[in-house]
Amino acid sequence: MRHNFKTLLSISAVAVALVFTTGCSNEKFTINGEIANAKDSTLYFEHNGLQGFETIDSVKLDGTGTFEFKGDRMNNPEFYRLRIAGQIINIAIDSTETVTVKGSYPMMATNYVVSDSYENKKIKELALKQIELQAQCQRVVAETEASVDSIQSIIKKLVDQYKDDVTKNYIFKEPMKAYSYFALFQYITVGRQSSLIFNPRENPEDVKVFGAVATSWDTYYPDSERGKNLHNIAIEGMKDQRIVQANNQQLVIDESKVSDAGLFNITLIDNKGQQRSLTDLKGKVVMLDFHLFSVGEESTKRIMQLRDLYNKYHAQGFEIYQISLDSNEHFWKTQTQHLPWVSVYDPDGMNSDNLMKYNVQSLPTFFLIDKNNVLQKRDVQINDIDAEIRSML
Repeated sequence: MRHNFKTLLSISAVAVALVFTTGCSNEKFTINGEIANAKDSTLYFEHNGLQGFETIDSVKLDGTGTFEFKGDRMNNPEFYRLRIAGQIINIAIDSTETVTVKGSYPMMATNYVVSDSYENKKIKELALKQIELQAQCQRVVAETEASVDSIQSIIKKLVDQYKDDVTKNYIFKEPMKAYSYFALFQYITVGRQSSLIFNPRENPEDVKVFGAVATSWDTYYPDSERGKNLHNIAIEGMKDQRIVQANNQQLVIDESKVSDAGLFNITLIDNKGQQRSLTDLKGKVVMLDFHLFSVGEESTKRIMQLRDLYNKYHAQGFEIYQISLDSNEHFWKTQTQHLPWVSVYDPDGMNSDNLMKYNVQSLPTFFLIDKNNVLQKRDVQINDIDAEIRSML
């Protein structure tokens, strides 16, 4: 558990050093207020970045406990914390706003009020819920006279109840909000082991939760490093789940889904509400494309490339069968309503058996299928896509 927790928090650190240094001109935000009963204590103002915590500023509090910190506005919500020793107040900032915090030491983590900030009030709610969950788990360990397996079972039930509450009433309710992003990275510590509450490396349902927030961030904060990080985490989780499935169970494939040529058939609903089967395209050269529309600019560039291929070769018998693995079906429909090729939606998303059948290791990925429904090559085997298509037509 500890290994997975640390690994997940460090996923996709490439270029994230830019996150904190790339602000919007010289616009500033302000966090101010007072912490009572904290005379001579040092209050730290820290940035919670993708690579960890970084101290931005600090102040030694006087008898009034007043403080004020400023920082550069970012292009997307960013996360900070006020800390005295082990007492922490989490803060989200998404504009040039002024956030006022009033708290009291030594129970600052629970005894504080944030003024005029909807996001930070929600973050406080989540923080208090996390603290209560942590306390419940500790009581189970301390008071339960049972086997280790029984204790773990009780803790799992508590965590599952917490996840159900937070998923329905926070994350899925407003996945574009900073507090929903914050909820994804909450954790508990049992004994000496820390583990994420939502862990896509171990739970396929958690992959969908990460995907929902990632899709919303693509819409509201396109090209943000945090949004890209969420996608990378979800994709890594998808890979891990396929490995677990392959190791722990033998995949049973319905014989009716396999063509005489050995091609795994796929039947899904397209963006016009019609059922479309891959093998129905026999007689055409088909590109089977696995795609995520929610990756923003990368998806747009790829769609333009596919349009070019389609326009050049469709009249000669070329077709594209594109499978969307996005978590948001409505978003997929809006993105594909004007596409000329076959665009279908896989409701199982990144947990789809179709990914295992075709051994998809990364997204996007495509395969070329000849006119006889025989799978010929996958993308990594192709140097010149135009030449390959022409040779099969």
